[in-house]
Amino acid sequence: RYCIATSTKVDVGGADVASVTDAFFAKEVAKGKKKSKDAEGMFAAEAGKAGPSEERKAAQKKVDEAIAKGLGADVKQYLKTR
Repeated sequence: RYCIATSTKVDVGGADVASVTDAFFAKEVAKGKKKSKDAEGMFAAEAGKAGPSEERKAAQKKVDEAIAKGLGADVKQYLKTR
């Protein structure tokens, strides 16, 4: 990925980020997972990657909507491009 530095400023004052703390970004620890030394354990299929929880998705959407209200149409279009 690339980052293009610009002088664009975004007002994030309207977003309610009181619920977002360092603990919000902490990695979830899997409990009870032990490594097996036998052949079956070595080649066992790993469980699928766990994506973000529904709580994190909802919090992200809430913050994004609040920030997007203050953006101009040109900035919104720029952020949608890949």
